Amino acid sequence: MGRGAVLACLLLLPPLPVPACPAACRCSAGEADCSERALRAVPPGLAANTSALCLAYNLIAALGPRSLPPLPRLLRLALPHNRLALIHGRALAGLGALRELDLSNNLLTALAPETFVPLASLATLDLGSNRLRELDPAVLRALPQLRALALQDNPWACGCGILPLWRWLSHNRDKVREQNSLRCRVPAQLNKHPILDFGNESFRQCQETSLPAQHYVAFFIIGPFSFMASIFVCTFMGSITVIYHNLRREPHFWRRLRVCSGR
Repeated sequence: MGRGAVLACLLLLPPLPVPACPAACRCSAGEADCSERALRAVPPGLAANTSALCLAYNLIAALGPRSLPPLPRLLRLALPHNRLALIHGRALAGLGALRELDLSNNLLTALAPETFVPLASLATLDLGSNRLRELDPAVLRALPQLRALALQDNPWACGCGILPLWRWLSHNRDKVREQNSLRCRVPAQLNKHPILDFGNESFRQCQETSLPAQHYVAFFIIGPFSFMASIFVCTFMGSITVIYHNLRREPHFWRRLRVCSGR
């Protein structure tokens, strides 16, 4: 076959597939850089083989359950310097291979315990410079491979509510970055006090056996009924006891009763 015939065959072949890349991003070798594009959502059209995704310096305010497509090969996800205030509990599903997650410099005030459950391989997590006052340690216990955690520059409220997090941090000091930057914001007398400088005695006043509010409501409702029921039972049992003793003291009680009744 001549060269002309070979060239003609090659021209008839379909073009090789080009990895998808959103128009707002720059893609190269499995990495997608979508930073500084004033994006309000994750752009559609990301290639399934994307291994790194940068969405820094955008306007993304929330991650819903369908905000991110399944990216089974994604290793690094960066979302710093956005307006992120909400992450749905299923927002990160489909990112099981993720190793690094940067959520710093956002507006996060709370995280649900199930937020990071899909990220079984996550080793590095940056939650610095958000608006976190407390953090349920269940959020962190869902990450079995966690090796590096950043929590600095959050307005931590150092009351009894921070006790569970303090315990987790105290047992995982080797994972906490910039420990001296992890400081209280409130109350005022503890402003800028390093959280990891507290000891067990600092939380002595905290009632660890406190119950949820709904339990107290149940006590207020059930308590009075239980009290009245106990009085009724005690009165009834007391009456039975008195009658029994009277019968023992007066053996002719029933005979007099018959006479009085005319029987």
